[in-house]
Amino acid sequence: MKKYVLILGGLLMMALSTGCQKKIELGKNASFTIEKNVSYGEDPQQEMDIYIPKNKSKEGVFIIIHGGGWRGGERSQITSFTFDLMKKFPTHTFVNMDYRLASTKQFALPNQMDDIKNAMLKVEKKLNYKPRYILLGNSAGGSLSMLYAYKFDQDKKVKAVVNIVGPADLSDPDFKNYDDYSFLEKHLIDPKIVDKNISPMNFGSPTHWITATSTPTISFYGTQDEVVPMSQKKILDSTMDKNKVYHESYEFNGNHLSWEEKSHSTFLINKISNFLKNIDKNKTL
Repeated sequence: MKKYVLILGGLLMMALSTGCQKKIELGKNASFTIEKNVSYGEDPQQEMDIYIPKNKSKEGVFIIIHGGGWRGGERSQITSFTFDLMKKFPTHTFVNMDYRLASTKQFALPNQMDDIKNAMLKVEKKLNYKPRYILLGNSAGGSLSMLYAYKFDQDKKVKAVVNIVGPADLSDPDFKNYDDYSFLEKHLIDPKIVDKNISPMNFGSPTHWITATSTPTISFYGTQDEVVPMSQKKILDSTMDKNKVYHESYEFNGNHLSWEEKSHSTFLINKISNFLKNIDKNKTL
């Protein structure tokens, strides 16, 4: 049985990679139309895949933002998890996006914030209405999701944030052990967008922008994560508590990548489902 599932999964991925498949069936009542490699800008990295459900509703649109230290990674790395989410939320639209990566010649911010905004605008043209968004990201993608929601979402389009092992406070002394921290200090943020009274790393820290009206957030952390330490959970939780923002946070037994394992990913998705139900119950959140 396991061998059959692996073969079926491989054939599915092959079909998707060729661009020939226009629909995907993920089980009972989970049928989606696929639009792959949709451009939302002039840069080759500004592309996304859009999955529109057969039985679509206006409950919200998931935007999936991959990790990779702000300067690496691609959307294909999180496709499998996206499919699992689609099974759980068969009436939601899903967007799995790439974005312009940082380099020694290009800052991450504000480019990556602009990319999220422009991806949303493209989605709204495709759907012909303005949905509420659920930003879901892992690692750097989780940090970008939080930062966009707390600082850059001027029109309050974001309904919820799902942060998977994403750093919330870049100035945390424990996070400075991150092996690429020196790159972040030099190339994460264009100094032109930073006010003189704030350090660049604080500007890029989601926790710095949390207020009483910030977006409800659910976060997940690995107990043996050597990239994003558990101190990040404490900092984010305490800042959310201080500002009385609805939030949930959970731990799983593993490292920075262990959330992808089936037992953990199932746990995450069930918690995400309950979290969104709690938000919907309280429309004032």
